[in-house]
Amino acid sequence: MNSLVSARNVTKRFGELRAVDNVSFEIEKGRITGLIGPNGAGKTTLLKALLGLTDCDGDLSVMGLDPFRQRKELMQNISFIADVAVLPRWIRVAQLLDFMEAVHPRFSRGRANELLNRTSVRPSKKVRELSKGMVTQLHLSIITAIDAKLLVLDEPTLGLDILFRKDFYANLLEDYFDEERTILITTHQVEEIENLLTDVMFIDKGRLVLNAEMESLPEKYVELMTSGENAERARQLNPIFERDVFGKKVLTFEGISRDQLSGFGELRTPAIADLFVAKVKGAAA
Repeated sequence: MNSLVSARNVTKRFGELRAVDNVSFEIEKGRITGLIGPNGAGKTTLLKALLGLTDCDGDLSVMGLDPFRQRKELMQNISFIADVAVLPRWIRVAQLLDFMEAVHPRFSRGRANELLNRTSVRPSKKVRELSKGMVTQLHLSIITAIDAKLLVLDEPTLGLDILFRKDFYANLLEDYFDEERTILITTHQVEEIENLLTDVMFIDKGRLVLNAEMESLPEKYVELMTSGENAERARQLNPIFERDVFGKKVLTFEGISRDQLSGFGELRTPAIADLFVAKVKGAAA
């Protein structure tokens, strides 16, 4: 396994609260991993640990480095976009590019200009004169002009309209991602990234409740839409979650083959958002 990130029994406590609770996982090079969880689940704390912004118990390695103790070296190979693009509002776009060129050895001014030329962001404009969507375009152009091995995105399209969000992810795949680079992304807009992901992790109350390759999900999980006597028979196979949709029952199963459910109703692979609800609410029940 060619792991870019390796976590073993990682725990972060704030007093009696375990914000991250005994988490273990691997992220391989050249993958796009989605970290999905509700507010307060531990996503941000885990990202901070990966970025060296907080210490933690357990073993955590990013590109072979301890993120907290070797953060300066690590940050030469990581790019990060937070849920709010924190750029100085007084600075002009050209000045921002000057600054990046001066401080980051892996930043390509030519690449940044190439990317910005595809947008309506002009070098003479100040950040405060740009719309939220344009600020995000500027931020993405800067980040993807850095030759980094790992890109961490924390709710990168929060507050943007659907056109900007679609463009953001299309440009991300076109301009940044390749088999030598890795992306870790958190978002509440799960449906928009589902087709981009190679791997997915669900986190709830500090614990991982799912860690799987996307291509393995159809083998492990199946959703059955049914009603009446067929629903009663299907319940004997112990679904992990059940919900009502337009007068019918939708049951989610884990580790049950489709052959066992054949004839009970309509079968399909659950969407990521539906599977997340099933895993989290099913565990709570």
